[in-house]
Amino acid sequence: GALTTHAELARNTLISRHAPLLAEGAKLIAHAAIRNLGTIGGSLAFADPAAELPACCVALEATILTRSAKGERRIAADQFFTGLYTTALATDELIVAVEVPKARADERSAIDEVTRRRGDYAMAGVAVRARLAGGAFAGARIAFFGVGDGPVRADGAMQALDGKSANAGTIAAAQAALDRDLDPPGDQHGTPATKRHLARVVLGRALSRVAGIGGAGGPA
Repeated sequence: GALTTHAELARNTLISRHAPLLAEGAKLIAHAAIRNLGTIGGSLAFADPAAELPACCVALEATILTRSAKGERRIAADQFFTGLYTTALATDELIVAVEVPKARADERSAIDEVTRRRGDYAMAGVAVRARLAGGAFAGARIAFFGVGDGPVRADGAMQALDGKSANAGTIAAAQAALDRDLDPPGDQHGTPATKRHLARVVLGRALSRVAGIGGAGGPA
């Protein structure tokens, strides 16, 4: 339901088992007081470009259920975020629920971000989901936050992974593809060049965790 708090997402055993990316992302949000009050519906409707949960929902191919006096709509997360703090919600609609496909047995996920202080909004962050099939990446989904006007899907990086061995060389190829995938604006957290660098770092870290290897990504 839309009123599920961040704290509930982080501690619920069913979420941890079937949608672990949501649980992991919720633990990164702000501080305990915020996590106890903030909700997944509120985060998605507010659509802060540096927030964790919108990117998690895009990576998970979630469906956002909305309702108004006219009835219900089901909106794919990919189509829900339309710009800076803007969404596909009509003025008379509310988010009532979020539906997320259950994780498969061969599926892995990870979220990584760089912040100035723990609990701050991300300077750059990424949510990743992929299957490992025969030692290779399959069906990868990559969504960045903090590097655009909303969640940014990294299509080139996803293509660089698909069917390739889950090793450091493949991860480096996905990192290189970000030069085409991302066009981050400069802000108080850094220049576009800094954002691109941080995006490569967090992608390397997240993919290394998904692949179960160490060393990729490097320090921020």
